[in-house]
Amino acid sequence: MAVPKKKISKSRRGMRRAHQALVGVSSSECSNCGEPKLPHHMCGSCGHYDQREVISSPIES
Repeated sequence: MAVPKKKISKSRRGMRRAHQALVGVSSSECSNCGEPKLPHHMCGSCGHYDQREVISSPIES
């Protein structure tokens, strides 16, 4: 059975996990109404995507 020969220190463990930090969600501005929205998604407040109307009524949350 594979068992570690030495204890991994907190510093070395932290160095290994240094790239695993959480990244904030990016958002872009809707070209029609100016509300923040996720990139490559339709706007939830006005229903537009790529400067055209996708749905006629806005999404109710």
